[in-house]
Amino acid sequence: MTKQLERATLGGGCFWCTEAVYLDVIGVEKVVSGYAGGEIPNPTYEQICTGRTGHAEVIDIYYDPAEISFAELLDIFWQTHDPTTLNRQGADRGTQYRSVIFYHSDEQKEIAEQSMVAAEAAGVWPNRFVTEISPVPTVYPAEAYHQDYYANNPYQGYCMVVISPKMRKFRQKFKDKSRTA
Repeated sequence: MTKQLERATLGGGCFWCTEAVYLDVIGVEKVVSGYAGGEIPNPTYEQICTGRTGHAEVIDIYYDPAEISFAELLDIFWQTHDPTTLNRQGADRGTQYRSVIFYHSDEQKEIAEQSMVAAEAAGVWPNRFVTEISPVPTVYPAEAYHQDYYANNPYQGYCMVVISPKMRKFRQKFKDKSRTA
């Protein structure tokens, strides 16, 4: 029997970080790093890094809703990036690093809006959320060297300093959702 996968498209700063987290989530079958929400078709990494194309670094998450829900994916999203900083995550700055949920259905839109209100009310972060919630535009896959970046480059400086601590935090906070916790 073939699993019926659903798709979620999230931007939470650098896609290397978000991809690493979601590849470790039970129920996630595949994650593809890419670019969405901009003005030009088929952008390159170099183009989006200028901040002038309007694209965000995003991940397309293909998941089994029998194992993990969209709401649970968003719970992880709110707690593994800072949804209160406009166009910035840590040292990464620019519109390409904005916090965004690109929904694929009216149901996802409703869940995203309710989830954001609940996470903000729960005080997950001390400041007001600035996450954009918009219909999914065309998502362009990033270049091959961006896919599975953390898995392929665990000793690269950015991975060791930024992604490894994020992974430890995720695995500690979400032991029941992590494949490797």
